[in-house]
Amino acid sequence: MIPVLDLHAQYATISAEIEAAVLDVLRGGTYILGPNVYALEQELAAFVGVAHAVGVASGTDSLRLGLHALGLKPGDEVITTPFTFVASANTISRAGATPVFVDIQPDTFTIDPRQIEAAITSSTVGIVPVHLYGQAADMDALMATAERHGLWVLEDCAQAIAATWQGRAVGTFGAAGCISFYPSKNLGAAGDAGMIITTNARFAERIALLRRHGGKDKYNVEEIGYNSRLDELQAAVLRVKLRRLADWNAARQRIAACYDALLASTPVTPPVIDRRATHVYHQYTIRAPRRDELVEHLRRAGIGTMIYYPHPLHRQPVYAELGYAAGSLPESERAGDEVLSLPIYPELTEAQIATVGAAIASFYGSSAQL
Repeated sequence: MIPVLDLHAQYATISAEIEAAVLDVLRGGTYILGPNVYALEQELAAFVGVAHAVGVASGTDSLRLGLHALGLKPGDEVITTPFTFVASANTISRAGATPVFVDIQPDTFTIDPRQIEAAITSSTVGIVPVHLYGQAADMDALMATAERHGLWVLEDCAQAIAATWQGRAVGTFGAAGCISFYPSKNLGAAGDAGMIITTNARFAERIALLRRHGGKDKYNVEEIGYNSRLDELQAAVLRVKLRRLADWNAARQRIAACYDALLASTPVTPPVIDRRATHVYHQYTIRAPRRDELVEHLRRAGIGTMIYYPHPLHRQPVYAELGYAAGSLPESERAGDEVLSLPIYPELTEAQIATVGAAIASFYGSSAQL
């Protein structure tokens, strides 16, 4: 069996360091907002090139607290993409605001900045672009539109830590960037964890306040906040992994290049990389003719796959009341019918990659060679 993701393989390479780091925390007796959290915040900020990073309990909370700090309120509208995980939109809804869905670019699967302008109304306050599958959205065009209309931008970087646009890390263009450390991510914790990165000191201070019930300490509470503190144990695990992230991302890029070569003679469409961006391949996502038949073929061959995302958010029951008809956002809907994510993780071997390529080629009656 070749799984779509193998966290056991990753753990095997770093088990001694992980266990030592966790044991240090347990012996130290500080489990909430301890030295590992503050060290990780500094190290992550330096890694992506921002002044501030604030750890929170999850990637979803990074969006939720970020939107709160930006002043999102009931009646506001926020433009975002429907082709993403539901957290990108439901954090907007949870604040009482309305997500306004704009279609994606068919090549990169990221929000189409050319369509944002037409979606802006007098109630629009911001944009939440999603850097999907490990590739950056078009931040030049998006930021230009935001600036023309006085809108804030909150970047969803959950799948794209260390990806860049024009040589600059995602999450550094808008007011802040929201990062998920869910275990499956390129930099994954041993549970839920997240972080907000920003160049704005006052914004970082506000997030730090919000994550601990709205107070600088237990008994001096300035506003209604949240309990969303990054775990010390998770921070210790993430510090070990952060030291390897650049190498792991490079390994993902090498695997992607192998897939590109293997699949060149097949009718599938490999990931398209914008020449202005770097891709860190959180997912290697193809467009595949007869996608569902291919999934079954690969399953029988012992190869795991995933579909991210079969049902765009504008067609989900939770957002039915917004009134988006079938066909209203055609590229997102077409992507939902065609996309397929293949196994990709740094420990994937050349033999496993070749097996995946050969299985896809055999399905389409072609050949695959590295």
